[in-house]
Amino acid sequence: MQELPVTGSNGNTKCLPEFTPKSFRNKQIREIRIGDVTIGGHHPIAIQSMTTTDTRDAQATLEQIHRLEEAGCEIVRVAVPDDEAAAALSEIKKNMRVPLVADIHFHYKLALKAIDAGVDKIRINPGNLGGEQRAKVVTKAAIEAGIPMRVGVNAGSLERDLVDKYGGPTPQGMVESALRHIRFLEDEGFENIVLSLKASNVPRMIEAYTLMREACDYPLHLGVTEAGPPSTGIIKSAMGIGYLLHNGIGETLRVSLTADPVEEVRVGWEILKSLGLRTKGVNLVSCPSCGRCEVDLIDLTERVEKAVAKIDKPLHIAVMGCVVNGPGEAREADLAVVGGKGKGMLMKDGKIIARLDEADLIPALLAEAEKYDVKDRPAGKVMVAGA
Repeated sequence: MQELPVTGSNGNTKCLPEFTPKSFRNKQIREIRIGDVTIGGHHPIAIQSMTTTDTRDAQATLEQIHRLEEAGCEIVRVAVPDDEAAAALSEIKKNMRVPLVADIHFHYKLALKAIDAGVDKIRINPGNLGGEQRAKVVTKAAIEAGIPMRVGVNAGSLERDLVDKYGGPTPQGMVESALRHIRFLEDEGFENIVLSLKASNVPRMIEAYTLMREACDYPLHLGVTEAGPPSTGIIKSAMGIGYLLHNGIGETLRVSLTADPVEEVRVGWEILKSLGLRTKGVNLVSCPSCGRCEVDLIDLTERVEKAVAKIDKPLHIAVMGCVVNGPGEAREADLAVVGGKGKGMLMKDGKIIARLDEADLIPALLAEAEKYDVKDRPAGKVMVAGA
């Protein structure tokens, strides 16, 4: 871990340096294994979510986990607020396919019970486990179990001395908090660490993660905490998480929305697809419509989106409604429909393959999608993100 200057030469404490935007695309990051998912190194960015069910109700929790798995969630976290929730972990763990993370706050014995239940990772804050000795006990148990811990720093619960030192929950204060926890764990011989530095303020979150990436090579779990409902939370998450990923920062992510967690997974995948970092299913593009349209493009696009939702192939599909720009804008798509006045065109790899009545466009599109082999894309074709 790189030391950041937090103590002056005269022994007086000073603040961490100011934020400077940087790219870390070439920085080597440690590999951390969470169950059968590895993050860091050259491994894909993993998508996480957290259940909203009462963990004590194992059946309800498993039902939601299975929905998350189907949506493409690769790591699932559950809250463990009491002994009854901890007792349900074994049943939950043995009936799910993806790694299980236990979220622990304040009660160190719950962390121990979660580890005994076979979870794949625990999320803790070493500073709120009831003292250094209890944190050491949990660390020793994690070492013996061979599982990682995520050290989570949140701007809203930053230590009081750091709030006073920096004049508020600043990115520098968040990083110093994380460095404290890392040093404690490293002193105990534990380096199986994942870090998060979440804030609801997007610029603060970006600065904290950027400073943290400069300071160490541990994998970073990205997220804008308390992002809000989908209408605003998706925008905040895309801006914060997307900016960091574009600059080579982050090895796993959770989009935190006040919504069904399946929506968090969907948005996470769309962020990765938009940056060209992962592929999953259809990358759908459509024009914004204008006065030239002679088709209800909003309705057509919604019907296409619904029709292609379960396609697993990484296809680039375009929906266009303008005879002026539509064919040209759809040229780079694998498949495209261009709507007109009661009729439309179906395109494949930039070429018109059929002129059809509007009612026949979507069935024809689905038939071509079923046949399309992504390995046979034309050589030299310029691909868009996600395809």
